Amino acid sequence: MSTWRKAAAHRLFWPVVALVTLLAANIAYRPSFATVEMKDGHLYGSLIDILRLSAPLILVALGMTLVIATGGIDLSVGSMCAISGAVACLHISKQADQNSVSGVLTGLALALGLALVLGAWNGTLVSVIGIQPIIATLILMVAGRGLAQLITEGQIITINSDPYKAIGVGYLLTLPLAIYIAAAVVVLIAVITRRSALGLIIESVGGNAEASRLAGIRSRRIMFLVYVVSAVCAAVAGFMITANVSSADGNSAGLWVELDAILAVVIGGTSLAGGRFSFGGTILGALIIQTLTTTVYAMNISPQTSLLFKAVVVIVVCLIQAPAFRAALARRRPPAVPPTAAVQEQKEQVAA
Repeated sequence: MSTWRKAAAHRLFWPVVALVTLLAANIAYRPSFATVEMKDGHLYGSLIDILRLSAPLILVALGMTLVIATGGIDLSVGSMCAISGAVACLHISKQADQNSVSGVLTGLALALGLALVLGAWNGTLVSVIGIQPIIATLILMVAGRGLAQLITEGQIITINSDPYKAIGVGYLLTLPLAIYIAAAVVVLIAVITRRSALGLIIESVGGNAEASRLAGIRSRRIMFLVYVVSAVCAAVAGFMITANVSSADGNSAGLWVELDAILAVVIGGTSLAGGRFSFGGTILGALIIQTLTTTVYAMNISPQTSLLFKAVVVIVVCLIQAPAFRAALARRRPPAVPPTAAVQEQKEQVAA
């Protein structure tokens, strides 16, 4: 097998090609897209913005990857973002000093605690009661959005807290703090799953939960765990989303992020049927989606057609990396025409 075919066979090859193509299209359309400047000790530029804005989606997609790897789905992550952001902002708004670090940390702890409870709720419905994951998480997707609006009393809670704002737009060592937070969570979960047997156990549960149970794996416990992890990841993403605008809106915060997260996981090569998963692919998928969103705005594509444009690009990327689609295209290529006897004789004479 040639080097090209080996590279094309890698599960991350086509996501990388798609990301590079999008970046190249942006640079060709607007050369300043690739410019990164240093101002006041901070790096600024479109590429830095893509990394910063991708952080919440990477976190949500990270938890979604583990859920999908077990053969499930979590549609409640968007509502989880809204709930966690609402709880944190509500607590901070009631503080006499909103810049108090202890007050901000308490708000974050309360929100994470509630996320653990809601994640356990999803995990219980799926692993203990046996409800289909799409139905179990759809319950919290709808009810959770209502809960977020109850917490905010249907209003937009605005805060003026520099420590909380730093989660979304703060900087550390020239780069946005959100990038470091997302990277830390990715490394932590990757080390836990890939440096231990947990990753293989998750894949075995997704491949065949009943066979895993018969082999001695507590598949229900694993399913319960991944929904809790997904909820925590969504909660941290909710902090970033609300910190970006220093406010919590129970109606719009994290709206439809679950769909982008599922797309990121699929683009990254993880099968919705469960089994093997790839964190690297998921991160690439999230970067592709955010770059695509940036492309839509940069090219002044109208809001009426932006979603259609985004859908077409995602479909093309998924088709290109689908082995069955590529095999179908290969079968349709016309067969090579064998040379006639005269042409073959001429070639032999030239060779002699």
